[in-house]
Amino acid sequence: MLNLSRTKLLSVTKPARYVGGEYNQVIKNKDNIKCRFAFCFPDVYDIGMANLGMKILYNVLNKREDTWCERVFAPWPDFEKILREENIELYGLESKDSIREFDIIGFTLQYEMSYTNILNMLELANIPVFSKDRKNEYPFVIAGGPCASNPAPLSKFIDAFLLGEGEELIDIVAQKYVEWKDKKLPKIEFLKSIKDIPGVYIPTLHTQKDKIKKVVIEDMDKVDYPVNFVVPSTEIVQNKISLEVFRGCSRSCRFCQAGYIYRPVREKSTKRLLQLAKSTLENTGINEISLASLSTSDYSDFNNLATELIKLGEDKKVSLSLPSLRIDSINLDILNKVQAVRKSSLTFAPEAGSQRLRDVINKNITKEDILNGCKLAFESGWTSVKLYFMIGLPTETYEDLEGIVQLANSIVDLYYSLPRINRKGKCSVTVSTSTFVPKPHTPFEWFGQNTLDKIELKQQFLKDKLKNKNIKYSWHNPMVSRLEAVISRGDEKIGDLIYEAFKNGAKFDSWEENLNLKAWEKAFEDTNIKPEEYASKEYDLDYVFPWDNIIHGVEKSFLKREYKKALKGETTKNCMQNCSACGVTKIAECKFAKKS
Repeated sequence: MLNLSRTKLLSVTKPARYVGGEYNQVIKNKDNIKCRFAFCFPDVYDIGMANLGMKILYNVLNKREDTWCERVFAPWPDFEKILREENIELYGLESKDSIREFDIIGFTLQYEMSYTNILNMLELANIPVFSKDRKNEYPFVIAGGPCASNPAPLSKFIDAFLLGEGEELIDIVAQKYVEWKDKKLPKIEFLKSIKDIPGVYIPTLHTQKDKIKKVVIEDMDKVDYPVNFVVPSTEIVQNKISLEVFRGCSRSCRFCQAGYIYRPVREKSTKRLLQLAKSTLENTGINEISLASLSTSDYSDFNNLATELIKLGEDKKVSLSLPSLRIDSINLDILNKVQAVRKSSLTFAPEAGSQRLRDVINKNITKEDILNGCKLAFESGWTSVKLYFMIGLPTETYEDLEGIVQLANSIVDLYYSLPRINRKGKCSVTVSTSTFVPKPHTPFEWFGQNTLDKIELKQQFLKDKLKNKNIKYSWHNPMVSRLEAVISRGDEKIGDLIYEAFKNGAKFDSWEENLNLKAWEKAFEDTNIKPEEYASKEYDLDYVFPWDNIIHGVEKSFLKREYKKALKGETTKNCMQNCSACGVTKIAECKFAKKS
C-alpha cells in the first residue's frame, strides 16, 4: 500500500493524478481475484485519462468477476523523484499496490515517443525491463495499440503483443491466464497457451515466417463500450464523452497509418449511439460529447445523428464537438447549431500546399474546396481558421511550400473581400506544420524522411514567407520527428537504442520541456546507429521490413500500387465511391467491397 505524506504529495504538480478515488473507479476484493491486470498508459494522467482505448479495456476486464484491472500512468518527473527518494514502487491507482505484485502488465502503444516511459515505468516498479530477465516471480508484460503494428523495436521488452482490436482479445488472454494459474504450470506454458490465438504475437515463440493477422470486430453495435467510465478528479486534455461512431477510414490518404491498419470501415447505428450517449451522460455527469472517428463527417447518417445529439444536448445542457471533419463535406447548418453559443476556430488539414502534392498523397480536396469551406464559415460568423500541413512529403518541392503561403494569404484575402456585415472581427489564420514520418503498413513506408537540414531550411522558408499580420505560423520540432521515424521504421536493434537512451535519462520525449537530446545523441553513439539510416533511407519495393509478418488486411501488392500511383501523381477514389481491392476482405467483411 502507498505510504506517502500529505506534505510530499502536495509538493508536486497536480497531486490528484496520483491518489485515485475518482467517481466510477472499480474497487474489488483481492481475495476473490485470480488475475490482477495493470493497464499502463506510458504518459501522464492528463493524457491517459482521455484515451478511449483505456476506458474500453478497463470496462471489459472489470466485467470479469475473476479479474481486477487498475490504471497506471507515467509519473511526472517531480513525483517520480519522490517515488525514488521514498523507495515507493509504481502502483495501481485503485489499490495503491505495487504493479510488481500484479499478474499482467499491459501497455498501450499510442506513440513511439513514449517508449522510454515504458522502460522507466517498469524500473520504477523494480521489474526487469528485458523479458529474458523476468523470472517466475514477475508479471507478464504485454502490449497493444496502433504502434504494435511494428513490434520489433520493443520485442526485447514485451512478452506478447496483441494486434488489432482488443475488446475480445484481451478477454481471451485473461481467461487463458486464469486457466494457466489454476494449473500452476511454468511461465512459458502460459505463453504457449496463447501463441496460436489470432492476433497474438510472441517474440520468443514466433518467427518472421509466422504471419500474424490482426483481430477485427465486425459488428460495432455489439462491441463492448463503457457508459460508466472513470471521471477524472483533475483537469485532463479532453474531459469529454468520446462517442465512437465508426472505425476505419475510406479516404486512403497515403501517409496515414491509421487509415490502413483500422480498415475496413464499420459503423455503429444511430440508435445505438444515442443509447450510449444518454447512458454515459447519466453515469458520468460530463457536459460535452465528442464524436470519435478518423473522419466524422463520413458517417453515413451524420446529419441525423448530429441533429439528435444536439437536441439531447439542449435538453441536458450538454455541448457537442465534431473533430475530424472534412472541409469538402462540412455542414454549416450543423456547425451553427453546435456552436450557437461560442464560435471557436475551425480546423482543416489540407496537408499539402499544392494540388500536385495533394494528388501525390491522395488528399482528394482542391483549393476551391478549402476556400469554399472557409467562405461558408466566415459568412456564418467564424473569424479563425487553423490549417495543418506536413512538410517533407515525398516529391515535395519549394513550389509546393509556396502553395502553403499562397493558400493562407488567399484565405485572409477571402475574409476581407466579404461585405463588412459578414465580418465579425479580425481574421486569424494559423498555419501549423509537422514533419512527414514514413509509417509501416502505408504506401509511403518505402520513402525516406527529409534530413534535419532540409526540414530546418523548409521551416525557415515558411517563417520568412508567412509575414501577413493575420497569419500565425507554428511548427513541430524536427528532432522529435526524426526520432519518431527511427523508431517507427525500426528493427530489433532500435530496442538497444531505446534502452541506452532510457539509461541516459530520456523520458517524456514527446514533451518539449522534457526532451533530452543529449541522452539520445549518446545512445546513437554508444549503439553505433546512425539515425539517417533508419529515418531517411529509401527502400526498394522488394525490401523485407521488420513488420512484414504483421497482417492488417491491406495487401502489400495494394500498397505497392499506391506507391507507384503516388510517383505519377495519380489519385485513388474514396472507397465509398469505388472499391480499390485493397485485400482487407480476406480478414473482414467490407461493406464497400459489396457495392463494387
